[in-house]
Amino acid sequence: MGRVFSEVLGSEVAVPDVPKRIVSFSPAATETLFKIGLGDEVAAVSAFCARPPEAKNKRRIGSYNTVREDLLDELKPDLIFTVTGYQRDFALRLSKRYPVYPLELPLSVAGIADFVVKVGLVAGAPDRGRGVAADLLRALGGARKVAGVRSYVEIDLGGPVSFGAYSYITDAFKFLGSSHIYEDARSEWLKPDLNAVAKEDPDAVFYEPKMYSEFGESDIGAFVISRRWRDLRAAKLGNVFLTPRPLDFLAHHGPSFITEALPWLEGRLRMAKERIGS
Repeated sequence: MGRVFSEVLGSEVAVPDVPKRIVSFSPAATETLFKIGLGDEVAAVSAFCARPPEAKNKRRIGSYNTVREDLLDELKPDLIFTVTGYQRDFALRLSKRYPVYPLELPLSVAGIADFVVKVGLVAGAPDRGRGVAADLLRALGGARKVAGVRSYVEIDLGGPVSFGAYSYITDAFKFLGSSHIYEDARSEWLKPDLNAVAKEDPDAVFYEPKMYSEFGESDIGAFVISRRWRDLRAAKLGNVFLTPRPLDFLAHHGPSFITEALPWLEGRLRMAKERIGS
């Protein structure tokens, strides 16, 4: 049994050298655990842990900030992963009874690789975590810049949410050489002023509905009209992009953000730039 210091909790967490009953309330941590070969050690997950597909076969005992504690007691986890941000208070509450390690939300795309390293370290697989992180960093090295596209990104998290300077999503636009209208906002996320968005007149709009929403490509036109954005530069150019469905896509900071979301974003930015120039 070892002890791992948590900056979030300000205390040490007792964790076995090789945990065998891991519970993850973080979709990103769940994906990472499978990616580094610890899928068999995952005893239970949250209702939103859907990557990889095998995660759906695991026992589901809670959501982002709720849990069936009777089931948790039954499982007797030797390690629980959460994240900070929306799960911070949940993590603090659980840590009074269970071995909880809250992982800090990444501020940058490179921070996702660091997130993977940390999961590997805490879960007793440091070399595998570092190996996957190295692969992710190499993938980042292959990304191509797409300058000259000014974008707006919105995710439905129970209402319109956009992202400021302290978000890996904003950093992804900057990493690709593009820009985001809220990139100077000193926050991780914010509730956008939709009229102000119209005044900013971005070149491209990226929209992500709720996870498992039935919103599809055929709904984009009605979405633009409902926002009174028909005169938006992005709408006129056909640069209103719907993220791939049905799972969280940009709102997911697991390894697949680098291997799937970033290349998709690069492709859409390149498409938008071509339309701007035509």
